Amino acid sequence: MYELILLFFIVAFLSIVVGTVAGFGTSTIFLPVALFFLDFQTALVLVAIAHISGNVGAVGFFRKGLDKRLIILFGVPSIILTIIGAYLVIFIPQLTLEILLGIFLFLFSIYSLARPDFKVAATRSNTLIGGGLSGFLQGLLGIGGALRGAFLISYNLDKIKYVATISAIAVIIDAARIPVYFSNNLLDPQFYYYIPILIVIGIVGSYAGKRIVSVTPQSIFKKIILLAIVLASLLLIYHGLVG
Repeated sequence: MYELILLFFIVAFLSIVVGTVAGFGTSTIFLPVALFFLDFQTALVLVAIAHISGNVGAVGFFRKGLDKRLIILFGVPSIILTIIGAYLVIFIPQLTLEILLGIFLFLFSIYSLARPDFKVAATRSNTLIGGGLSGFLQGLLGIGGALRGAFLISYNLDKIKYVATISAIAVIIDAARIPVYFSNNLLDPQFYYYIPILIVIGIVGSYAGKRIVSVTPQSIFKKIILLAIVLASLLLIYHGLVG
């Protein structure tokens, strides 16, 4: 029993490190693994705690790169749609949505790798749409960061601005959805002691991720993100198929 709990926290740490480097991935990696130990609703809440902790750390460590305009344009629709998604958790089958999201992200990332000059225009409408969609999926599935990453990495932001901005947007989304989860009693009190441990892991993991980002050349950073999206999409498709 204790070995499984330790493994749970080790996976939490590793997923936060990856999530800090890529700007997403904490939930995409951690949630499928957490489902081996916990039911979906419990896993959703605990992964959200780890997610917000890691992103708060990342915002602090990369704060010089914050892009306030992108945060506002992405964040406002994200807040609205993530609350709606969080309330729909108990009504909509998650597996079908995971498969569809995985297919979309896989095609998008492969196309972007094949055509390095491709990018989504950083228009107000595209940013609002990206924020709304990623927020809705984060609230409903606990997984929306890969879609945020797909939008923001195509804006050709430098690595510090990318990580800082996507982390700040993630904090906004998590701050909106986590209270909804608790108000719907998705987390049993027996798991409350996990919360402070996950908060500490989030801060330490984001610092480790910062160290990796600092030595990663900008020229290969975008390729790393796109490859991470490919892996995330395959995980989503696999988890959706096997249930």
